[in-house]
Amino acid sequence: MVKKKIVVIGGGNGSAVTLVSLKHDLEKFDISAVISMSDSGGSSGRLRQELGTLPPGDIMRAVLALSKYDYPMLRRIFYQPRFSCSGKLKGHNLGNLFLTLIAKYCGSFTKALDALSQSVEAVGRVYPVTVKPVDLVAQLVNGQIVRTEAFIDEPKYNHGSKIKKIWLEPKCKINPEAAKAIKSADYIILSPGSLYTSIIATLLPGGMLETIKKSKAKIIYVAGNAYRLDGETGPERLSDFVWQLEQYLPRQVACLIHNNHKPKGAEKKFYKKRKWGIFDFDRKYLKNHKIISTDLERAGGGLCDIKLGKVFKKILL
Repeated sequence: MVKKKIVVIGGGNGSAVTLVSLKHDLEKFDISAVISMSDSGGSSGRLRQELGTLPPGDIMRAVLALSKYDYPMLRRIFYQPRFSCSGKLKGHNLGNLFLTLIAKYCGSFTKALDALSQSVEAVGRVYPVTVKPVDLVAQLVNGQIVRTEAFIDEPKYNHGSKIKKIWLEPKCKINPEAAKAIKSADYIILSPGSLYTSIIATLLPGGMLETIKKSKAKIIYVAGNAYRLDGETGPERLSDFVWQLEQYLPRQVACLIHNNHKPKGAEKKFYKKRKWGIFDFDRKYLKNHKIISTDLERAGGGLCDIKLGKVFKKILL
């Protein structure tokens, strides 16, 4: 059986969950990921400023998600624990420091990624969408310009002012290795997560639009059901998520995957703690799109990789 070539595009936790879900069918899927490189906050932002490295956090999680070993265990070792000691180590984690220091030692971020992949025995390839340092810039509907992913993702401006458009500075080109993976893909999966700072940020490098256009891959968007109430000032209903997303794509999304679960009990507390809101599922405005609306909720809250994997098995084969 010829494996289907799947490329996951995005950043953050959404890409990791998507990769883990695909990993349940390795005998059927050839998996790779193209990850955003504009993170400027937290540990990744500090390492960028102090050492001139590419941001390691999102792409490190993608590599861990593709390990043949248990992702939650690796996440607890490499990502979640933040050093609490005083001094320069405070707030960093093992994974970010591993990637950054190996990159500085061998002079190549991509070689450092290969080293991490080898260490955790990753079952797929992960590519930075660009290998040049870039920052995300947004223009709001009121004309205000907001610079860097950190200030877009955690806005200090009036939260009622929505994002009008977004771009990268300085201009950069898509990583040739990432472009090669996309061109040969059967399916492109846009992962759940922040619309602008995770998904669209990965679509912005020069050549990405043309690369997807040349690809015969069908585009799948895992919309999930939630958005951050205190995060980027983007859409609050599914049709607007899709409309905004398609402004940065060469063709329409072929299929939307929606989590129709209604949070209750402990799940409501989880959503409240995460400051997540449920977006409006306005299906009537998406009549030209194929939509799979099903329960994808994990026990306790969040997307379940096993349930999502079952959906992928049905639609990708």
